[in-house]
Amino acid sequence: MAQNQVPVWSLVFGFGVMKLTVLGSGTSVPHRQRCSPGVWLETDHGLLLLDIGADIPHRLAQEQLDWPNLDAIWISHFHLDHVGGLAPFLFGCRWAPEMRERRKKLRIFGPSGLADLVGRFNDVNKYKLLQQTFPLEIIDVTSVNDFQILPELNAATFSTPHTSESLALRLTEQNGKSLVYSSDTGFSTELIDFARNATLLLLECSFRSNKPMTTHLELSDAMQIIRSCEPETAVLMHLYPEWNVGSVAADAKALWNGNVIEAIDGLQLEF
Repeated sequence: MAQNQVPVWSLVFGFGVMKLTVLGSGTSVPHRQRCSPGVWLETDHGLLLLDIGADIPHRLAQEQLDWPNLDAIWISHFHLDHVGGLAPFLFGCRWAPEMRERRKKLRIFGPSGLADLVGRFNDVNKYKLLQQTFPLEIIDVTSVNDFQILPELNAATFSTPHTSESLALRLTEQNGKSLVYSSDTGFSTELIDFARNATLLLLECSFRSNKPMTTHLELSDAMQIIRSCEPETAVLMHLYPEWNVGSVAADAKALWNGNVIEAIDGLQLEF
């Protein structure tokens, strides 16, 4: 893990008090420094987890985050590097001493079909994933839904060209400040409109160049989106092993003079 050597960035954001921790900056491919995707958000309105790859339940503990009091989980799509840790997390909650006294609800949001998927995970071996000491609500959303993901934190979604169900997420404060999380996506001019003028853009940048598929971004794609939507700060993530750790931001700077940060496991952004 690289979490002992990563920087803490302080940015002017406007969410009041907010802390972002990159739990996993990588993909499904095993990598000694990049875990599968997951981003922790600690806000004035509650605790939110964006995606939960297979590595993420243990990464929550490694980073000493307040995971027993997590309020909501967002699932962007059903590829295992983004949802593969959900069933193990819920299974672990049944046995974790930290969860025995929990009574507040945990809400899990994701694309249409999420509740059915969790049910299928549960039925594989009668894991009793939905039988917790606390209320558990699974909420299917669509790209036309706007909803409150945490109190006073509004969410909107956009259907990305990745899988049939994949959704980007935009979180907006009452003061207009916003965070956009693309998760996995191919290039899309509509995504530019969705992410326009975001305060913070978390954007995938799977490949350096010559991407083998249209349903992901390479650096030139990512930087075209960033230049066009002009976020205050962009974080490039979902990085395949061809990216050497520490090499992303310099390459990005050659294509845009704005503030670009490379996602590294353990990276913290404090607002």
